[in-house]
Amino acid sequence: MILITGTVVGLLLGATPGLSPTMAVALLIPFTFKMDATSGLILLGVLYTATVAGGAVSAILVNIPGAPANIATMLDGHPMAKNGRATEALHYCFISSGVGGVIGVLVLIFFTPVLAGFALRFGPSELFWIAILGITVIGSLGSTSVLKGLLAGAVGIWISLIGFNPVAGTERFVFTEHLQGGVTIIPALIGLFAIPQVFQMVEDARRGRGGEVFGMEHRPIWTSIVYNLSRVRALGIGSVIGTLVGLIPGAGGQIAGLIAYDQNKKFSRNPDAFGKGEPEGVIASESANNSMVGASLVPMLSLGIPGSPTAAVLLGGLLIQGLFPGPDLFTQHASVAWTFMGALLVSQVLMVVFGLYISRFSKYVIRIPKQHMAAAVAILAVFGTYSVQNSVSDVIIMMTMGCAMYFAMRFGFGPGPVVLGIILGPIAETNFLQGKMLGQAMDGPVQYFFTGGINLLLITLCVLSIGYSILTEFKVRARRRRQSTGRTLEVKS
Repeated sequence: MILITGTVVGLLLGATPGLSPTMAVALLIPFTFKMDATSGLILLGVLYTATVAGGAVSAILVNIPGAPANIATMLDGHPMAKNGRATEALHYCFISSGVGGVIGVLVLIFFTPVLAGFALRFGPSELFWIAILGITVIGSLGSTSVLKGLLAGAVGIWISLIGFNPVAGTERFVFTEHLQGGVTIIPALIGLFAIPQVFQMVEDARRGRGGEVFGMEHRPIWTSIVYNLSRVRALGIGSVIGTLVGLIPGAGGQIAGLIAYDQNKKFSRNPDAFGKGEPEGVIASESANNSMVGASLVPMLSLGIPGSPTAAVLLGGLLIQGLFPGPDLFTQHASVAWTFMGALLVSQVLMVVFGLYISRFSKYVIRIPKQHMAAAVAILAVFGTYSVQNSVSDVIIMMTMGCAMYFAMRFGFGPGPVVLGIILGPIAETNFLQGKMLGQAMDGPVQYFFTGGINLLLITLCVLSIGYSILTEFKVRARRRRQSTGRTLEVKS
C-alpha cells in the first residue's frame, strides 16, 4: 500500500506546476513521524522518484515543466504533442524513466561503497567546472540562435547574483525590498514557463482558437516499448550522465537532464530535429533525471552527503527516524537499508505501470477550453510560488519575470537558457569563491583550478562543447543560406 500510494501521489504532485520533488518530499515528512523507519523511508523514496517522472506530464501537455528536472523534456515533448504525438511522448517519458530509474537503483545497490569514495574526490574546483560545463549548453537551448541563447543565459546568471554574496554577505543588485532574499528557482521556473503560457492561452481564446489544440492519438504500448528500448544511444547517454551527475553532491536532476539532452543532440545524426519533436530528446532527458535519483542516494546513505536538493530533504527524514548515514546503516540497520533499496527498485516498475495508465486520461486535460486552462494554470502558479516561502515577494517576482519573458519570446529568446543560468550561477559562484580561498592557502588559485585529472577532463569537455556549438551554428547558417539561394533561383527561373 505504501508503494502504490507513494507512486500515485508522486505522479500527481509531479504533474502539478510548482510542486517540485523537494517540496513534495518535505510536505510528506510529517506523515512519517508515526511510521516505522522502513515504511517512512519507503514512502519518501518512492515519492521522490515518482515526482520526478510525473513532472514530465505538464511539460509535454501544457509546455510547463512540473519540476526543474523536466525542463529538457519539454523541449521536444511539447512539440511532439502539438504534432499529434502526445500519447507517444508520454509513453517514452515513463518507459525511459523506468529504465533510467532501474539503472540508478542498481548502481545504488551494487556500487555504493566504491562510488561513495569517488564522490569525495569532487571538491570546489571540480564542481565549478561541472557548472561551467552546464553553462556551455546554454547557447543551443531553446532560442532561435546561439547568440540569443548566450545572452539569455547571461541574464539568468545575473539574476542568480541578486541578493547576498554567499561568502562576504554583502547585498548585490537589491534595488527593492522584494529582492532582498534573491530570486529562488521555483518562482523563476514558474514565472518564465507558466506565465507566458497563460498569456498565450488568453490570446488564443480571444482570437477564437480555444478548445482542443491537439488530440491524443491511439498508440499501442508495446509499439512504444519496442521503439524506446531500441534507442540504445539515447538511453545509454541519459542513464550514464544521470548516474554521474547524481553522484556529485548538490547537482540535481535539472543539470542531468539538460547535459544528457545536449550530448545526445551532439551525437545524433540529425541534430536539427531536436526541438521540433524528436523522441530521443524525451528519452535521453527522462532517463537521465530518473537515473540521477538512485545515484544521488549513494553519497547520502554512505557519507551523509546528499547528491541533490531532494536527497538533502530525504536525509532529514532519515535522521528523524534515528538513523545515521555511514557503515553502521548497512550493518546495524541492514534490514531497513536493503528493504528501502529493494522498494525503490520495485517502485520503478510501478511508476511505469501507473504512469502509462494515467497517460490515458491526459486527453481530458487537452480538451479543457483555453480560457479555463489559463485560469487554472494561473491559480496553480500563484499557489505554487507562494507556498515555497509563504512570501508575496516571490509572487511579484514570478509575475514580473513571466511578463518580461512573454515579450522576450517574441524576439526569439527562450526561457530555458535563463533558467539554466539561474540554476548554475550560484553553483559556479559558490564553488569558485571557495576554491579561490583554498587555492590561496595552497599553491595559488590557478594551480588549484587547472591541475588534477578530473579538472583537466572537465576543462577539455567544456572546450569541446563550446567548439561543437560554434561549429553547429556555422553549419546551420550555411545551410540556411544555401536554401535561401536555392529558393531565390527557383523564383527567378
